[in-house]
Amino acid sequence: MKILFLSDDFPPASFGGAGISTYELALGMKNAGHEVFVVTTCRKESEEGELDYNGIKVWKIANDYPGKWRAYVSLYNRPVVRKVEELLKKIKPDVAHANNIHLYLSYHCLKVAKRYAKAVIITLRDAMSFNFAKLETKRYLEHFDYRTTWRDHIKQAGKRWNPLRNFCIKRYLGYADKIFAISRSLQAALVQNGINDVEVIYNGIDAREWGVDADAMVRFRVKYGLQNKKVLLFSGRLSASKGGEKALQALALTVKEVPEAVLLVAGNIDEYAEVMKKQAKNLGVEKNLIFTGWIEREEIKAAYAVSDVVLMPSICFDVFGRVNIEAMASRKPVVGTCYGGTPEIVVDGVTGYIVNPLHPEEIAEKTLDLLKNPEKAEKFGEAGYDRVKTNFNLEDRVREYISVYEKLLRACSTSNV
Repeated sequence: MKILFLSDDFPPASFGGAGISTYELALGMKNAGHEVFVVTTCRKESEEGELDYNGIKVWKIANDYPGKWRAYVSLYNRPVVRKVEELLKKIKPDVAHANNIHLYLSYHCLKVAKRYAKAVIITLRDAMSFNFAKLETKRYLEHFDYRTTWRDHIKQAGKRWNPLRNFCIKRYLGYADKIFAISRSLQAALVQNGINDVEVIYNGIDAREWGVDADAMVRFRVKYGLQNKKVLLFSGRLSASKGGEKALQALALTVKEVPEAVLLVAGNIDEYAEVMKKQAKNLGVEKNLIFTGWIEREEIKAAYAVSDVVLMPSICFDVFGRVNIEAMASRKPVVGTCYGGTPEIVVDGVTGYIVNPLHPEEIAEKTLDLLKNPEKAEKFGEAGYDRVKTNFNLEDRVREYISVYEKLLRACSTSNV
């Protein structure tokens, strides 16, 4: 079977959660014996072209544009679509599997893919198919109501608002034979916002790849000054929506009882990192805040390995939170948000704790419980590891998608007879 993945974001140039999950799914398909191709994007023309990435043929299309046009270009990015069509003609895939395509590839690629692929599916990985930004409306944060209105959209987009955007997205999604969401909470949000006939397939992970040897852990601790520290890991793209401020407030409460606790932030040192540094100073915990800066995927495994507790305090609709399954694959307990897909992954009181991140005292309380009770933390970590293997196993997710592909191709063959 020829399978073509479409994704705005894909390694090795980027390691966002959506890109990693798409890559691991593509690699799983290749390892299952299928012919796999990827069309993705980059910002610089010097990076454009064809490459082989771990046995997967990847085409990178260079494109960049001012963010003020995103509500329009995300629907139809003409120069990119033209190149995607050329590649579709060349590859002639059995299946075109779109993932996040709302920034550069654009939703029009679904219409083009329908002409050249026998089956087209899309996996939605965030709220951007119905929202103009992260979903963090008062309605959602207070009442878990996913509905958004044109007033919400104008507030989010301002002068960049495109009143026809969501209507057009729904029309483009009509070209997909199947629509998938990566959590039940996202499925519910999509339905509440008029996107129906959505099925759920969770992200997967290969837990066997998350073991780290003792020497690597020692090197990592020395490199970042973590000897004799209790490590709280905060990983991923940094922003207020991801709960950076709340994590620091919880840290300030935690160090009152466990002075050796540190917040290890694994992510780019960007503008928001500077905001966190200033806040840490105001809270008196600047010495308890450690940034790794950008680290490669192998080193992030060591970050999990040396941590005592992993924090996932998003104060927005974080639809899955890949950090959750990475922590569990690393046998670490999670103190996670009540918002988004985290409660579907982390079992409260079994593999970690679910808290309302708007209340940092809740984060601190559960974190302290795990720091003061290492046997419980270890028990939670082992339970998390078992849960990942049972419920979020990458091989199972690959088989689920292959089964979908095969059913669609059989239906296609039958209709052509």
